[in-house]
Amino acid sequence: MKDLLYITQEELIEFQNLLRENKKTITTAESCTGGLIASSITQISGSSDIFNGAVITYSNEIKSQELKVKKETLEKFGAVSKEVVEEMLDGVINKFNADFAIAVSGIAGPNGGTKNKPVGTVVIGISSKENKKEIEVCLFDGTRSEVQNKAAKYSLKKLFNFFQKSLDK
Repeated sequence: MKDLLYITQEELIEFQNLLRENKKTITTAESCTGGLIASSITQISGSSDIFNGAVITYSNEIKSQELKVKKETLEKFGAVSKEVVEEMLDGVINKFNADFAIAVSGIAGPNGGTKNKPVGTVVIGISSKENKKEIEVCLFDGTRSEVQNKAAKYSLKKLFNFFQKSLDK
């Protein structure tokens, strides 16, 4: 049952075909996943039709510089927060002029966790150009690599479902 939370290769191909048919594009702003989401997208031939680019904003400095995340937001809420991910979404949609975006920031471990934000905490946001957003704080278990992979696959599944709902309207 838990596998339903993560996108399969077949679903990712279907997602890209739907984006192509509807002339829509996606982009990503990644921190803890280090480019895994973008890599998953580009493993599929023809992805350049629906994917212009992405940005890995691992440091707070680059989050501010590349995505216009406010320093005050980072200081007040921390990089792993709904507020920062929301600003990352806005920044990456504008930067790549995309129709839909994913932004992730988290603590993949094994170090860096705190009582309030333990290892495995990942904030995942998805957004449309029309400024419809869903931002969720997730807790993934496993090794660093497992947390990163689960966050990447979960975020893509989340965006796929979000996109399908937008087609139903």
